[in-house]
Amino acid sequence: MKLLDNKVALITGASRGIGEAIAIKFAEHGAHIAFTYLSSEEKAKALEEKLSAMGVKAKGYKSDAGDYKAAEELANNVAKDFNTIDICVNNAGISRDNLLLRLTPEQWDEVMQANLKSVFNLTKQVIRPMMKSRSGSIINMSSIVGVKGNAGQAAYAASKAGIIGFTKSIAAEVGSRNIRCNVIAPGFVETDMTHYLKDGGAEKWFEKIPLGRFGKTDDIADAALFLASDMSRYITGQVLSVCGGMSM
Repeated sequence: MKLLDNKVALITGASRGIGEAIAIKFAEHGAHIAFTYLSSEEKAKALEEKLSAMGVKAKGYKSDAGDYKAAEELANNVAKDFNTIDICVNNAGISRDNLLLRLTPEQWDEVMQANLKSVFNLTKQVIRPMMKSRSGSIINMSSIVGVKGNAGQAAYAASKAGIIGFTKSIAAEVGSRNIRCNVIAPGFVETDMTHYLKDGGAEKWFEKIPLGRFGKTDDIADAALFLASDMSRYITGQVLSVCGGMSM
């Protein structure tokens, strides 16, 4: 059973890691995929070809979600190329970890633009076609760090916590149009952004995780599939922590 048959999904930051896993999972369930990348055209082209081979329409767009005009242009292009946007996954993000005394204003602004402003930019654009069709699912990628905080990650935590408040507000605004807006808060997931944790000794991190392991990108992709599909049709404004129990 394909849960997203002929739906159109826009996924930011999908050329690797969690975003790539979500794109593949959605395509497996019949969704046509528009995705963004920022730098690696080679990886984007490879993903585009992989998704197309699965029998769905797929197109990568080089776009910076943190830039408002770029986000506006992106949403217009996707709506033109795919006719509509049914699902939006705001996944693009960065981290600039540092203790507050060493954190520079430039690093703070960079994280806020990439992580939080990007969610505002694209959500504002995609709700237009969703309101027209009176249907849609928006999934914003936060983090367990946005729920619990973490030393050395003040900027990252603040940006991810902001996503939660933003999402709950938007869910209240657009629910009457049958548009749902939810958050996924991943824990430590095996990606390029977290490889350094293993270098410091994975065992000490596992002690903080009741399930005793780092998450896989597929763990997050499965949660995204649930929130994108009609399986979650009565769920909005919620935070789904996919963290192995760290949020308990």
